Amino acid sequence: MSLTNRLSGRYGNGAAVRCRELVKRFADVTAVDGLDLEVHQGECFGLLGPNGAGKTTTVEILEGLTEPDSGLVEILGMAWGNNDRKLRERLGAQLQETQLSDKLTVEETVRLFRSFYHAGRTVDEVISIVALDEKRKARVGKLSGGQKQRLAVACALVGDPDLLFLDEPTTGLDPQARLQLWDVIEQYQAGGGTVLLTTHYMEEATRLCDRVAIMDHGRMIALGTPAELIASLGADQIIEFTIDGSIQSGTLELLPGVRHVRAGTRNYALTVSQIGTTLPALLGEFDRHGIRLDTLTTHQATLEDVFVSITGRMLRDG
Repeated sequence: MSLTNRLSGRYGNGAAVRCRELVKRFADVTAVDGLDLEVHQGECFGLLGPNGAGKTTTVEILEGLTEPDSGLVEILGMAWGNNDRKLRERLGAQLQETQLSDKLTVEETVRLFRSFYHAGRTVDEVISIVALDEKRKARVGKLSGGQKQRLAVACALVGDPDLLFLDEPTTGLDPQARLQLWDVIEQYQAGGGTVLLTTHYMEEATRLCDRVAIMDHGRMIALGTPAELIASLGADQIIEFTIDGSIQSGTLELLPGVRHVRAGTRNYALTVSQIGTTLPALLGEFDRHGIRLDTLTTHQATLEDVFVSITGRMLRDG
């Protein structure tokens, strides 16, 4: 389904989520610092950033679970504090840590959550959507990590929400479980639903998200489609290497095709536009300076590289 068709969604091309100048402080820590954000109806929007960037706090404010210190929040055209029950009927949320009763079965758990809504999907339908039919009678405590995550998403979907909040839904999952959960998210969006997703997995954001906002220290530092953000680097390949010795950044910057240099003590990363030209020239510099190469890898530029280019550190550094 094209992005244009997705954005038509259930409600046209308006905003499902809108916040302006959002601020939240905890003691002397500003978790969200003047954030402006808009999520279109029918899109999958990703919030990316390291731990402590303010992603979860932002989502909890938008979900109505945390009160902001200041700023405006509008969800599906409504504000928290005005008929909250009606608004919650239209939302689904999977929290970063979902604690479900180990003693209940999968079916009992989904049925319990279904009872919270006046209308919604059937229990059987939701269990089928998340591919837990064979675990219907299994107790939650006996499920694998991936199965528990899919059950948490089932509980978020059972009210047939217009807007689905997913806070790092695949953290800790193995690759197969992650792919299964991605399929569930894509099916929901294909039906016209809107998704706001937080993640620090760049592959996940690239596959699922129509647009992403990169956050750091409570602020948005980049916004666009994954392709637009990667293109903003001005190059499509990254060369990373470690050496026994050192080489001047200025020397590396003069190599053909090099757009950006990140230098550590022994670790270096070059953002390049012509790897076939840059790599031989780089190896030639090592020979001229008598530098021993320890490791060298190359990869396509990713959203992680966008973050590093802007902040000078890795997403996983926190």
